Amino acid sequence: MNNFNWDSGFLVDFDTTTGVSKTAKTTQRRLSQMKGMFYDEKHTDKILEKEDPVIYEFYELGCPERAGDLAFGTTILYPGKAGNEYYMTKGHFHTKIDTAEVYYILDGEGYMVMENLKGDTVEMPMAKGQVVYVPRGYSHRAVNIGDKPLILFFTFAADAGHDYGTIETKGYHKIVVEKDGKAAIIDSPRWKEAEV
Repeated sequence: MNNFNWDSGFLVDFDTTTGVSKTAKTTQRRLSQMKGMFYDEKHTDKILEKEDPVIYEFYELGCPERAGDLAFGTTILYPGKAGNEYYMTKGHFHTKIDTAEVYYILDGEGYMVMENLKGDTVEMPMAKGQVVYVPRGYSHRAVNIGDKPLILFFTFAADAGHDYGTIETKGYHKIVVEKDGKAAIIDSPRWKEAEV
């Protein structure tokens, strides 16, 4: 457990090149923990027969979930594909649905895929030095379309919570795949299956 004094300020180290912290806690998401997230499950199963790669990890400040505080940290999303679908974070809504989030891109390139409960979608390209504002009411996931880690710094209201279940059940309307050697946004075959 981190020994931060929440009411008098503190310092946390995040390397702005690698996203790694020596003081914040890390969590890894391996391919086996993302079963069902990628649409080509046969290809995912083939990868898992040989290895269980880390898709992404994040360092977060586990601050109290109380109004007025800010949660923040870094996400390191590794390059790769499952079939032709680029590696991505799991994605989430906030439990407090009207919470926004900010991401600063420290390195790499990709997309922030966003979707609200009505099914409105936004796929925003991201590159080093840019900031993405995820509006309230939108689920969001990062996708790495480059050949090196996509490194993001994030912050949001500490009491917002996370809803991963909706994404695990339905997925997203849009996904990012490699097509003719470059990134393309297509309708998700997985979503269509979920609606049947």
